[in-house]
Amino acid sequence: MSVLARSVGNAFRNKIRTAAVVAVLALAIGLALAMLVANQAVGAKIQELNASVGTTLTVNPAGGQGFEGGGEPLTTAEAETAASVANVTSVVGTKALRVQTATTATSNSDSATGATQQTGPGGGFGPAGQQATVTTNLTAAVDAGTLGNRNNASGNTGSQATRTLPITATGIGAEVDSTGKALEITNGTGLGDYTASEAKALMGTSLAEKNGLTVGSTFTIQDKTFTVAGIFDAGTTFGNNAVYVTLPEAQTLAETPDELSTMIVTVNSMENVDSTKTAVQDALGTDKADVTQGQRNLETAVNSLDSVKNISMIAFIAALATAGIIILLIMVMLVRERRREIGVLKAIGARNRTIGLQFVLESLVLVALGSVVGAVIASLASGGIASALVSSNTTTTAATTQRGGGLAGTTPNGTVPGGGMPGGGLSGDGQGGPFGGASQLLTSVTANVSPGVLAAGIAAVFTVAIIGALVPALLTARIRPIEVLRGE
Repeated sequence: MSVLARSVGNAFRNKIRTAAVVAVLALAIGLALAMLVANQAVGAKIQELNASVGTTLTVNPAGGQGFEGGGEPLTTAEAETAASVANVTSVVGTKALRVQTATTATSNSDSATGATQQTGPGGGFGPAGQQATVTTNLTAAVDAGTLGNRNNASGNTGSQATRTLPITATGIGAEVDSTGKALEITNGTGLGDYTASEAKALMGTSLAEKNGLTVGSTFTIQDKTFTVAGIFDAGTTFGNNAVYVTLPEAQTLAETPDELSTMIVTVNSMENVDSTKTAVQDALGTDKADVTQGQRNLETAVNSLDSVKNISMIAFIAALATAGIIILLIMVMLVRERRREIGVLKAIGARNRTIGLQFVLESLVLVALGSVVGAVIASLASGGIASALVSSNTTTTAATTQRGGGLAGTTPNGTVPGGGMPGGGLSGDGQGGPFGGASQLLTSVTANVSPGVLAAGIAAVFTVAIIGALVPALLTARIRPIEVLRGE
């Protein structure tokens, strides 16, 4: 009988014991694989955050943050200055527009006696009058509700009691969203040359659905006809009630050529964010611009995810070591049970490596069975384990961050909760949570059980199994046959 056939037969010699060993190994291997998958998932999320919102700076006009702000508008020349700073990989200028349905804007203008509301281009909505108000034939996709009516009433009554919410329109110099991340276009294409004035637009999914528009449809802003080039999904209700046009087009609509509402500055790595922030501020001047890290609390959150990654790796090693110990103990027991068999094999001329190979193959059969069951366990449990690890760590960090929070009603960097960056329509930290807009990113860790990760984990398990089986087998095989048989 061959060594392989004898090893497989020995593995199933005692079926009840084999089932028990496989079950215990499956739990240990499943936990090890789940932790490895969680480690990979968290690592991928850290890379994603570091490559996107974690490395962006927001530049506003000096004094322009907050709804009572002032100062002078930013210019395209200042964007070029920021782009020349070391470690800056890109600068995207934006121009914010406040787009109101034409009938609503007319009604508000007629009935708002004594109000200072201006509905033409260059209007004073938003900080420092940055958000020019223009009209459109679109209907907002978000109902005003209690909050919208309260925010827009401005102390007026009568026909002012019910309003249609404005639509966020932003002129951009590249195909990015409010955090500097690439827009997720679900249908159609981008705008092509974002530095050219062209009557094309990207529209949020809910806004397009509300108005019955698709790619190729047309609508008007300030009596100018625009064609829907693409539909995007921002992931939030507010974000999808928006339109993006090219930066020159927005500047033309606002009748403010060369002016910018904000600039999104992308830094080459998170490690350089602080130094680059200082360098950009010095280059632009404190009297011209305010430079903030739009996701400042994200750095703490990423550190928390680093801890999760380390914990998951330690847990993987611990589970792997547990599986190795289980295999070692099982093989020690089997070797002791078969001392007489080992003595007979040595007496008839079997070599030490042949005896060792027999026990190694037997342990690998048990480990292979345990790995199959463990892989199933890992595929079912890895997502929950990753989410639990991230949730527990971000909750702890959130509590710490909240204890050191800023003024009531605002986030630590001066943004407005739930409303995004004043003036630029950019999302800041303020989404009602300590990590703001990043909180959803932090809790959206997806653990995908990829074949590569499973193969790496199982290879590590098999390596431990070989060591665990070989050690007791070789130690016993080195004993002389007469000593083994005498002991029996």
